[in-house]
Amino acid sequence: MNQYQLKYKPYGDRSILIEWPSKIEEVILKDIINFKEKILQKYVEQKIHINHAYNSLLVTYYEIIIDYGFAVSELKEVYNSKGIYKKSSVLLWKIPVCYDDSFGLDLEMLSLEKGISKNEIIELHSESIYTVYFIGFLPGFLYLGGLNETLYTPRKASPRLQIKKGAVAIGGNQTGVYPNESPGGWNIIGNSPINFFDVQSETPCFAKAGDTIQFVPTALSNYHEIMTSVNNGTYVVESEVLYG
Repeated sequence: MNQYQLKYKPYGDRSILIEWPSKIEEVILKDIINFKEKILQKYVEQKIHINHAYNSLLVTYYEIIIDYGFAVSELKEVYNSKGIYKKSSVLLWKIPVCYDDSFGLDLEMLSLEKGISKNEIIELHSESIYTVYFIGFLPGFLYLGGLNETLYTPRKASPRLQIKKGAVAIGGNQTGVYPNESPGGWNIIGNSPINFFDVQSETPCFAKAGDTIQFVPTALSNYHEIMTSVNNGTYVVESEVLYG
């Protein structure tokens, strides 16, 4: 595992922000997850909360940080330690997506801008294996890395005020799925009928950082069949263990 020269910054009176180089890379993601797990192991009896993004960890303590320098020194010691933690299995989740024109509101625009057919856009989007870097913006919104460079597209200058739940979209060099109806400025190319966040479930979001995603094109008729199964509570997202 790479060792980076991390930056530690105070973030309010209860939190410390830890920053990695400003890049979207799997090796950085693995280092972040590794550090996160070692921190949780170190402070198993102390109440802390950890959020992470592409290049950072935010460690929040339940009590005010009295000695910031000491807290940072402890974190640095944890980062540089050779502590062993239990790695969880990395899963490949296969997500059905319907790229029908009724869902792909921006497919025609992308096709014209890039000079390739809508079918080529669908093929490029669905053949990639994406890495889940973190979950944010909305509960269940997966930030995915691995988009084919041909599909890189800037966010819209004027976001839509209402985007349908399950909308599959492209924003810059990322792709993702809107887990609920919401405003948004990404370019919509399809829709997935599954739930990405279920508050009633023991695990509200089935995927976690480090997992991978593959989008599986599905016909409109099959989309509605899956939607019925989802609504009945009988649909199970297909997955396979890559390693664990």
